[in-house]
Amino acid sequence: MSSVRGARHARAWLIAASLAACALAATSLTPPAAAADTPPYTETYRPQFHFTPEKNWMNDPNGLVYYQGEYHLFYQYNPNGSSWGDMSWGHAVSTDLVHWKQLPLALSHDDKEMVFSGSAVVDRNNTSGFGTPGNPPMVAAYTSAYKSGGKQAQSLAYSTDRGRTWTKYQGNPVLDIGSTEFRDPKVQWYAPTKSWLMTVALPTEHKVRFYTSKNLKDWKLLSDFGPAGATGGVWECPDLFPLAVDGTPGKVKWVLVTNVNPGAVAGGSGTQYFTGDFDGTRFTPDDDGSYTPPSGTPVQDFEGAGFGDWSATGTAFGAGPASGAVDGQQTVTGFDGKGLANSFHGGDPSTGTLTSPGFTVSTPYLNFKVGGGRHPHRPGTSVDRGPTPEGTLVADFEGGTYGGWTATGDAFGTAPATGTLPDQQQVSGWLGDGLVNTYLGGDTATGTLTSPEFTLDKDYLDFLVGGGNHPATSANRTAVELLVDGRTVRTTTGRDAEALDWASWDVRDLRGKRARVRITDDNTGRWGHLNVDHLVLSDTRAQGPTDETAVNLLVDGQVVRSVTGSDSEAMDWASFDLRPYQGRTARIQLVDRNTGGWGHIMADSFTAAQAPARSAVDRASWVDYGKDHYAAVTWNDAPDGQRYMIGWMAGLDYAGTTPTTPWRSAQTVPRRLTLRTVDGRARLISEPVPALSTLWRQPTTTTGLTVTSTSRSLAAKGKALDIDATFSVRDATRFGLKVRTGSGGEETVVGYDRTTGEMYVDRTRSGLTDFSPSFPGVQRAPLKPRDGKIRLRILIDWSSVEVYGGDGEATITDLVFPDPASDGVQAFAEEGSVKLDRVTVRQMGSYRQ
Repeated sequence: MSSVRGARHARAWLIAASLAACALAATSLTPPAAAADTPPYTETYRPQFHFTPEKNWMNDPNGLVYYQGEYHLFYQYNPNGSSWGDMSWGHAVSTDLVHWKQLPLALSHDDKEMVFSGSAVVDRNNTSGFGTPGNPPMVAAYTSAYKSGGKQAQSLAYSTDRGRTWTKYQGNPVLDIGSTEFRDPKVQWYAPTKSWLMTVALPTEHKVRFYTSKNLKDWKLLSDFGPAGATGGVWECPDLFPLAVDGTPGKVKWVLVTNVNPGAVAGGSGTQYFTGDFDGTRFTPDDDGSYTPPSGTPVQDFEGAGFGDWSATGTAFGAGPASGAVDGQQTVTGFDGKGLANSFHGGDPSTGTLTSPGFTVSTPYLNFKVGGGRHPHRPGTSVDRGPTPEGTLVADFEGGTYGGWTATGDAFGTAPATGTLPDQQQVSGWLGDGLVNTYLGGDTATGTLTSPEFTLDKDYLDFLVGGGNHPATSANRTAVELLVDGRTVRTTTGRDAEALDWASWDVRDLRGKRARVRITDDNTGRWGHLNVDHLVLSDTRAQGPTDETAVNLLVDGQVVRSVTGSDSEAMDWASFDLRPYQGRTARIQLVDRNTGGWGHIMADSFTAAQAPARSAVDRASWVDYGKDHYAAVTWNDAPDGQRYMIGWMAGLDYAGTTPTTPWRSAQTVPRRLTLRTVDGRARLISEPVPALSTLWRQPTTTTGLTVTSTSRSLAAKGKALDIDATFSVRDATRFGLKVRTGSGGEETVVGYDRTTGEMYVDRTRSGLTDFSPSFPGVQRAPLKPRDGKIRLRILIDWSSVEVYGGDGEATITDLVFPDPASDGVQAFAEEGSVKLDRVTVRQMGSYRQ
């Protein structure tokens, strides 16, 4: 990709980082501070068998090539800090893809350019002239991200000492189309034409482009591929390689990889692939992209003059269905017939709802088309700001003083603010006359404000919060924290807005304990302040207003299903699973409460059906179904024709705020890729590299364990494990293993859902989750039993879980940040029984040992 990609992408990164931690109801712990003398690679969340740099920021793997017994791993690296910036190429080598040796910086940024993602080859015939026939050069093709103007072009660097030192080519760039969105070249030798082949991304066009060259310096255009598959985000870090299907040498398919951000299968960033044929000029996919949804009974097609018995509020939806785009809107595509519901009337600033009459749920699925903005529904919010909760007032900041609260620093002054402060945007939403406002003196002011101790004697602690989005897990926070026994047990931040909205902490598990609230402003940059008011202990959870653009299903007045757009005017299929609500009364509600960019929603063709419609994202093929697998590419020239892949183990939604120090980010375990025929088509199969077994320690095996509607602890435990489990499917609705279990209910659930035919990872209670609203959740991947068995191989490291289902036809990679003491393993079954035929738990050593 490029890191966080050029001038435009640097801005996108800052936006993503600022949005990443706007959790208004967090329920996890902040990480323990690392001691100053903590030895490297022993820090709380430091992976033990996933590669990480000793310190600083890392993202995309780059320059993957095998040469003279070494696998080279270059990677996007900031030599000057633990956040994205000054992008350069770090470097490590391995003889087995497991044990890594970190080497000095390979390619450095300079005054003119940052060195974005790319690839490396061994120029064995010295076509470039950078070496000699007896000492062929290693050549890196990378994206020059020019600091002036933001242009991206492809450049070369070369090494004649096995990649230890590098020289940038004086003739750079070698490929320049004058674009700011042109990056991530994957170069390889294409033997049939005895020439070099480059696959490079046109990210915002959702295309990859192919070029050819005889000398690596002069490139000729071959063709483009795309748009196709998932196009909800930019395409980056492409790769192209052949694989034999089912191990048959004469039956070869080409695999084209495009990494997508956002809009991947788990909602954020991810790695999709296409299978097809490549003739030296053009890639032709096996799937032409055509799709016919399941038939059903129309519920609402918006073909009439008005909305019929659907009721509208506000102005966003107009007086009736739109016939496509409305004034000021880009072209709308993908709707059926002549009409659709479109909330762009009046532009993005307009708001409103469109609600169906109640209906009795009688079919398994409700299918429909959706488009517009990506602003999901947040649980605990309502269309309008909820009422002030009743209960025991902790503080309302009235009366002109802080009462018994203790202030430090200069951000809080000597008394509560009475509203907006000088040079501040308009503050709104507080109650009464006073509030906490740390903008005193501007964003540069810092300090803390700590309450007297009080007893948690109700179910919730509700309060109003606004201001900056800098979570308690970041180095420079703006956060409201709940302290119990001196330890932060809940934390919430603002959403980069001056309007105060309700936040709510569920404190039922802390009932009876003594606590304090601390408001902390350590941030001196943009949005480096907080607004807080009206803390109340209540048995009612406060509801803040939503900023969603969503299609919701309401049952008993509660949102039970929700789908949002993908920041696109192209409409696509979506589906609600109605099976849990059979016989109950439901309503469909379209909600537009967003006044910013892409602040609108569109919907059409609501159809009651017996089977779900599948979106383009659902129909796409994914290398991994987790939240933390991105920028994945493969090694050139691996021995014995093997194809190995590695990815950046991070989600772009929150990569900048993960609670690690002094490093940030890890790479996945390298995987061996093959193609196998599954359900009549070639599918990518992944398995951890075999050499991972060199780290195995102390195996423990359990056999013949039947579990019925409960959880049972296994004898083995640990923070770094390789688990291989096989289950016989019986009548349990869900079953599997809970890993990294511990006190306070911490657990990461790795399971199989028999009703949906999916394996899943649930990290909602996995430890630290509060640094991003998109972090807690459940990731799912389709998986069919084989001979009545489900096999799960689970790689557990100090801050990650990688799951391989079956023989590797489905994988899920997720970060987790549990308490170090949470190291248990349990087998579980829900609503029935399952037989755990065999489970082997192996302790894992460190790749540095």
